[in-house]
Amino acid sequence: MRIAIAGGGLGGLTLARILHRQGIDAVVYEREASRSARSQGGMLDLHPESGQQALAEAGLADRFRSEARPEGEEHRILDPAGRTLVHHIPQPGSFSGRPEIDRSALRDLLLDSLPGDAVAWQRRLAAATPRPDGGFGLTFDGGHSADCDVLIGADGARSVVRPLLTDATLSHVSTLVELSISDADRRHPDLAELVGPGNLWCIGVNQILAAQRLGDGSIRVGIGLPADDRHIGTYGSKRALLDMFDGWAPSLTALIEAGDSPPIPRRIEAMPTGTRWAHQPDITLIGDAAHLMPPVGEGANQAMLDAAELAAELATNPADPDSAIRTYEEAMFIRIHPIAEMSARVQAMMLSPTAADDIIRFFTPRPTEPVQIDDARRSRPRITAPHPRHA
Repeated sequence: MRIAIAGGGLGGLTLARILHRQGIDAVVYEREASRSARSQGGMLDLHPESGQQALAEAGLADRFRSEARPEGEEHRILDPAGRTLVHHIPQPGSFSGRPEIDRSALRDLLLDSLPGDAVAWQRRLAAATPRPDGGFGLTFDGGHSADCDVLIGADGARSVVRPLLTDATLSHVSTLVELSISDADRRHPDLAELVGPGNLWCIGVNQILAAQRLGDGSIRVGIGLPADDRHIGTYGSKRALLDMFDGWAPSLTALIEAGDSPPIPRRIEAMPTGTRWAHQPDITLIGDAAHLMPPVGEGANQAMLDAAELAAELATNPADPDSAIRTYEEAMFIRIHPIAEMSARVQAMMLSPTAADDIIRFFTPRPTEPVQIDDARRSRPRITAPHPRHA
């Protein structure tokens, strides 16, 4: 059985790793030229029930703990005047919650766990053509080609594999503008202290200024704005962004001024909630290719769990991959639906006129239902988005 995985992101690599542990070969076809071809984005909090579970099944739990940063769970929420609304400080050194890890470190961890020939670099899938006897013929940019018996689309938001299964269209749900501040402790110690070791959200009306500390000492800044294609072209200017945040505390807008390069605006898109497809032999999707959601903390975790569940089904029934895929899809559709609905609600809440009040309520225990902040964080959203794959 020749398995082709289109896309070398976290989902595709997790799938390849778990299959490899089960003695099932798979080739990951990745469009990038090498692992260091581009930045992989900010940091992730891996959830025990999804991302961490997938790493355990990949045999990488100990390596994850050696790379993760529990202190990265520290989280502050401020208003535009710089007043603290919520401040969560994790238990020092504890891995019981959702420890943070840089996306680049997690991807390297997965790549290092695979044989050297498991990833075919600089292979951007251009087309997949069903073969009369089953499986697919694959064509890549540059003229390369390959055949497979099973094709798994892990190729992100702009998946080439997805249209073979569904005509679901993407909708523009928000805009994310990104900046980076390198060597923050030395060059901008005041901002380093403001952000701390984890995440900072500054919440206004229909706009959020967020920042997170990466393991290399840099700060990744993300500005969340409503979807508006009319003005997205102006968001590449610091001056235009500063005008949008006029009246905010200078200590907060300094995060924009300190950016090392011009801001990078990105469209944040999502698939319709409840998207399904009719099962077809020899092909399926995982991660953003299957269920692109607003980036509020579930995307990478669910992609890795997709990979673990699909790998388990293929390993249990290697002689009948069609049955394995069907079982995986049915369970995945049921699991993802409420998560996608929640992600859409959180996305709308984050950029609403009442976002600050809504988020305070989200983190505040109800008088009749005492809840610790740590418990509330088990379902807390994220606002600094993961790096959009194949955007």
